[in-house]
Amino acid sequence: MTKKIMLLGSGELGKEVVISLKRLGLYVIAVDRYKNAPAMQVSDEFEVINMLDASDLERVVKIHKPDFIIPEIEAIRTEKLQDFENQGIVVIPTAKAAFLTMNRIAIREVAHKELGLRTAKYAYATSSEELKTKVLEVGIPCVVKPVMSSSGKGQSTITKLEDYKYSWDFAEKGSRGDEIKVIVEEFIKFDSEITLLTVKQRNAPTIFVNPIGHRQELGDYRESWMPAKISDKALKTAQEMAKKVTDYLGGAGIFGVEFFIKGDEVIFSELSPRPHDTGMVTLISQDLSEFDLHVRAILGLPIPKINYFGPSSSAVILADREAIKINYNGLEKALSIPDTEIRIFGKPDSRPNRRMGVALARSENIDEAISKSKTAASLIKLEYS
Repeated sequence: MTKKIMLLGSGELGKEVVISLKRLGLYVIAVDRYKNAPAMQVSDEFEVINMLDASDLERVVKIHKPDFIIPEIEAIRTEKLQDFENQGIVVIPTAKAAFLTMNRIAIREVAHKELGLRTAKYAYATSSEELKTKVLEVGIPCVVKPVMSSSGKGQSTITKLEDYKYSWDFAEKGSRGDEIKVIVEEFIKFDSEITLLTVKQRNAPTIFVNPIGHRQELGDYRESWMPAKISDKALKTAQEMAKKVTDYLGGAGIFGVEFFIKGDEVIFSELSPRPHDTGMVTLISQDLSEFDLHVRAILGLPIPKINYFGPSSSAVILADREAIKINYNGLEKALSIPDTEIRIFGKPDSRPNRRMGVALARSENIDEAISKSKTAASLIKLEYS
C-alpha cells in the first residue's frame, strides 16, 4: 500500500480518516484553509490553501501527484475535480458524485426528479425578498438552509413569516462557497431522523451500518445513538432508497444518507459522500468505525463482517466563546465512567458552539448510553486563554 492520498478538508472527520489510512500504511497530504487543522496533526504533509480557488487546487495537486483525492468538506471548487479525474487521479467517490452532493440543489434535484425518491416539498431563493415569496409557497413552518454548508451551519426554522429576514442573514453567515443561495424545505413532522451509513464497495455488494438516530440543535447534531429505533419495514425502505441514490452516484466509499422517519414512511433528506458527523458513534459501537469502512471501500479492501458491541451513543463537547488557546479539564472524571471514551479534536481555536470533541459511551440500552455520553461530555470543561 504505497498509494498517496490527498485529503481536501482536514477537520475532525478527516483526522479519523487519516488515522485509518495511516494504520494501513498510506501516505497522506492533508489540505485545508487554515494551519494546524486536526487532520494535519496526523498526516505526513499538509497544505494551507483556498480550496475554492481552482489555481490553488491545481498547484498542490501538481506538487504532490496524489493517487487518490478525498473531498471531506463542501467548500471546494468541485468542477476542478473532474479535471483531476480525467488526469487519472481517483476522486472519492467520483468527481460527479462530489459535484452533485456538495450542493443541496443538485442532490435534491437528482433524488426527487431523476430517482423519484420521496422528499420534502422545497424551493430555492437568492435574496431575502425571494425567500419571503418561497416561504409562502412552501408553507409555514419551514426550514431554511444554505445550499452549501456543513454540520447544520446556517440552518434555521421559520415559524412566522417575519422570521424570513433573520433566516436569510443566518444562512448567509453559515454558507460555504461563493454562492449565496438557500433552500426552503417543508417542515416534516417526523418521528425521528436517522443516518444510514451506506458502504459502496468496489468489488463487493453495498452494505449498511446499523441505523443511527440523532438529535439536532441550532441545525447541528448534539447526540447520536445506535441502533436507531425504526421498524423493519422503514429500515428496508431506507436501505433501498440509499442504494438507489448511491448507485446513481457511483464510485466507492461510505455515504451518510439522512432520512426522516414517520411510522413506516421514509423521506429522503440529505446525503454526504463521506463519513458523517453523527457516525462518530461508530468509534465505540463496533470494531470497524465508519472511517475504517470508508478507507477499506476506497482501497478495494474486503469488509467480511462488522461486529457490533451493543447500544452506543456520542455527545458533542462544545466551545462557548472565541479563543486561540484551549485547555481541557475533567478527563479523569469523564473517563472514570465505565465503557466511555473521549476524543479531543485538537482544533487550534474556538468559537461559540464549535465542536471541540466528542464523548462516546456504551451501555445495556440506548437511553443509558445517551445518558452516559452526555454526562461524560458535560464533565469536560474548556479553559480559555
